[in-house]
Amino acid sequence: MIKRGRLGNSMRELRASRENMTQAELAEAVGVTRQTIIAIEQGKYSPSLEAAFLIAQVLEQPLDRVFSYTPDKNDFR
Repeated sequence: MIKRGRLGNSMRELRASRENMTQAELAEAVGVTRQTIIAIEQGKYSPSLEAAFLIAQVLEQPLDRVFSYTPDKNDFR
């Protein structure tokens, strides 16, 4: 069985660098709820691929600057 790694993000820092963009502003621009942005930032929810690309586009950053993936040590045997 393959164990899942950890999806991280730098959304909070990137929002702050964009004239303190609020979670609500990001949510509106992406087309999701503020609660969804909160859950993603806290690592409690993994966005769809489309939502991840939209978040990166709104934050004007490449996808790998917004999101990171740390594989579990046993991910690949």
